[in-house]
Amino acid sequence: MLEKTYEAAAVEPRISADWDEAGAFRAGAGAAPGAAPYAIVIPPPNVTGSLHMGHALNNTLQDVLVRFERMRGKSVLWQPGTDHAGIATQMVVERQMMQRQEPGRRDIGRAAFLEKVWAWKAESGGTIVNQLKRLGASCDWSRERFTMDEGLSRAVLKVFVDLHRAGLIYRDKRLVNWDPHFETAISDLEVLQVEVKGSYWYFKYPVEGVPGRFVTVATTRPETMLGDTAVAVHPDDERYADLIGKFAILPLVGRRIPIVADDYSDPAKGTGAVKITPAHDFNDFEVGKRHSLPMINILDRKAQITLVANEAFAADIGHGAELAGAPEAAEGEEPIAPVSYVLPLAELETALDGQDRVFARKLVVELMQRRGLLAKIEPNTHAVPHGDRSGVVIEPFLTDQWYVNAYELAQPALAAVREGRTNFVPKNWENTYYQWMENIQPWCVSRQLWWGHQIPAWYGPDGEVFVALSESDALDAAIHHYLTRGDIDAVRAAALRTDGAAGFLTRDEDVLDTWFSSALWPFSTLGWPDSTAELTRYYPTSVLVTGFDIIFFWVARMMMMGLHFMKDEAGDPVVPFKDVYIHALVRDEKGQKMSKSKGNVIDPLELVDEFGADALRFTLAAMAAQGRDIKLAKARVAGYRNFATKLWNAARFAEMNDCTLVPGFDPTTVTGMLNRWITTELSRAVVGVTQALEAYRFDAAAAAAYRFVWNSFCDWYLELAKPIFMGDDEALKAETRATCAATLDGILTLLHPFMPFITEELWAKTAETAGLTRDRLLVLTPWPSAGATENDAAAEIDWLVGLITEIRSVRSEMNVPAAAQIPLVLVGANAVTRARAATHESAILRLARLSEIGFADAAPGASAQIVIGEATACLPLEGVVDVAAERVRLKKEVERLIQEIGRIDKMFANPQFMAKAKEEVIEENRDKREEYVARRAKVEEALARLA
Repeated sequence: MLEKTYEAAAVEPRISADWDEAGAFRAGAGAAPGAAPYAIVIPPPNVTGSLHMGHALNNTLQDVLVRFERMRGKSVLWQPGTDHAGIATQMVVERQMMQRQEPGRRDIGRAAFLEKVWAWKAESGGTIVNQLKRLGASCDWSRERFTMDEGLSRAVLKVFVDLHRAGLIYRDKRLVNWDPHFETAISDLEVLQVEVKGSYWYFKYPVEGVPGRFVTVATTRPETMLGDTAVAVHPDDERYADLIGKFAILPLVGRRIPIVADDYSDPAKGTGAVKITPAHDFNDFEVGKRHSLPMINILDRKAQITLVANEAFAADIGHGAELAGAPEAAEGEEPIAPVSYVLPLAELETALDGQDRVFARKLVVELMQRRGLLAKIEPNTHAVPHGDRSGVVIEPFLTDQWYVNAYELAQPALAAVREGRTNFVPKNWENTYYQWMENIQPWCVSRQLWWGHQIPAWYGPDGEVFVALSESDALDAAIHHYLTRGDIDAVRAAALRTDGAAGFLTRDEDVLDTWFSSALWPFSTLGWPDSTAELTRYYPTSVLVTGFDIIFFWVARMMMMGLHFMKDEAGDPVVPFKDVYIHALVRDEKGQKMSKSKGNVIDPLELVDEFGADALRFTLAAMAAQGRDIKLAKARVAGYRNFATKLWNAARFAEMNDCTLVPGFDPTTVTGMLNRWITTELSRAVVGVTQALEAYRFDAAAAAAYRFVWNSFCDWYLELAKPIFMGDDEALKAETRATCAATLDGILTLLHPFMPFITEELWAKTAETAGLTRDRLLVLTPWPSAGATENDAAAEIDWLVGLITEIRSVRSEMNVPAAAQIPLVLVGANAVTRARAATHESAILRLARLSEIGFADAAPGASAQIVIGEATACLPLEGVVDVAAERVRLKKEVERLIQEIGRIDKMFANPQFMAKAKEEVIEENRDKREEYVARRAKVEEALARLA
């Protein structure tokens, strides 16, 4: 006998153990020889991570797909793994060392530090994997990979070396996002734009040779003026037409900087003149390249001012300028003597060298003010980039880094999507992909960290670089290079080394960006560069499920790397995946993004603890509408926990009424009308769920399953079957019991991809009740096949269900008292309808709470009317409700709803509101409008029934 209540906390670990023991998730499990392959690679979560709601959504959708396709007989591989998360992992381990009061990483050295990281990974790096298992993720955990494991490391080295040999990886000096706390370059994804209250400082730069003439520029970062190498004005700006081609003298520094014409300058913004600091601003960097400007870095790795021994800064400085007019003295103070616009280099170095950028900013402003060159200060709220982990302000920083020629690699990747070899779902995300790929910049792949794939590049004594798979290969390349060049001393020095290349060659200390290794994920995890059976069978993969925020950082890069390195037998490039499904964000119930600062983060594991994994999974799938964010409320998860309870109770009801599995029973042979109907309804549900999942319409698939289980089976079939169970027709009773058990089996298979734990438990329990032994677990059971979706029995029961449903709706809309039994009059009914009404009279009277059913040629007065087929069902309400008052109430409700819809439309038509309103406020009002429109339609329908 089934327990009275379903206890998810007790069942889920046991079911997980059963799956694991059976090897149910192994690649190809349950599939026949030669079955079609179906593969998904998991977006590898950071090894430092723990499950958040984005992970829960992403992995639930993947699991729904792989369980569905596994049951459809395909040879399925869901490839799991984790990312080594360079900066995040290094931060975690350094913090741990600090808490333990151990020496820092620079004190113990690289080798000892990396030992600590590997030890941490072995001890704590599997947290998120275990959490995914709690969610029910059916990955082939025996094949779990790590971006730093031996196989993937070999793949990374080969890719780097091959791309370098092809001229697609090179070293260059460019601007990067620089994190002064971690002292490394970081990717755009690791940069947060934070709104801060700052200022615009307006500085006056004297024009060379034009006494008393200044060009005024505005800046939010005064300290960067030390690295200015030009002033830009728009070529059509008449205010500065006579200055183009002249020079300004950079205040404080004395550098002669040209005044150039460039479209980057916006005449309508600020003064129309822009200071250009190519080494400390991404836009200025491009201007600098266009005009061949010097690039002067005035910050060190910690974002401190560096002037001493800075050759680029010291070059071409010291040009004098007229004395500044004396600043006005405050009342009662001595007049201030004029001062020079330019400071001697030694004085400038003493004042600023080694100073933090924040202090330097204040000092630069003060020095400019003392010279009468601070025109004004304006408050300014603007976005400032911050490191997502360090929390410090990020600096655009000019350094030597390794780059991938992303433009060349992007061309085949663009063509693959345009030609439909890879498809985005929803399709509109292709535009985002195109926009980024068509304007792609060189990809900086080096990071100044210790944890990661160390770049396989070695430098000779003269700085010559040798990229190779190993140190010994690099040494051989170096000897060959210097021998070819005739540098016998270098060759002799290399040959005399007894400890390999060490001492003669110096290895690059940087490591590769984690996105570099994860870009190889679809093929490196399958064993490449070796030719493995898994690579042959499962590449290309079937679909990638991911978020829109990493289309640039991961999806595009997997496309580029896959097409470059993976070729078919004809030598043509092969895409890494056929489809890319982009899911939306999970927000809180008000539509706001979840964040710790807002205190609105929902922990998926807490929801699993409270409601069970099945309830959370079904909630996420049911709300995963394409292109629309999920607004998650705890109440929604509780609601789908109730759905699980409904299913459990239905199984108990079936058990209590002796509805047990009958070996060899064929539902397609049933003769009872109700049983024929439910068999047809099950077929309809199978078709609906199957088609929706094939189209990645997870919400539609969940809705189709939900409607069938809750409405068709629980609310109608079981309710209409009760009189049969209590009746005297033993043959019909036996058939109904068998049909009920068979339908419940179909429900378990249909729901399994969404709710794997409760369905697997009931699969075992229902067989146990029947004294049967299942030949396989539900997870490996074939997907139900669809039979007929139309027949006379289905049409008749559909008519019955529709009639009762509409009557119940009218009673609710018209405020008919629940206890009131009212008559039903069918007007214009043909012979078929009259026969149906007679056959199902007792069910109609009982379930619709009616007193009688009659027939007429005309509608009785004061009745609510329902069109049902060719007939009109009339409910006389005279004496039951005040029809006139009800009509007035409904009209007022329509007017109110029209006003509410108009109010929101007026807001949406206001450009100022749309520009200033928060995203969640707009979304909330959009949802309200939809509710009002739907409610208005219902009320107008009720009003029409009283006409």
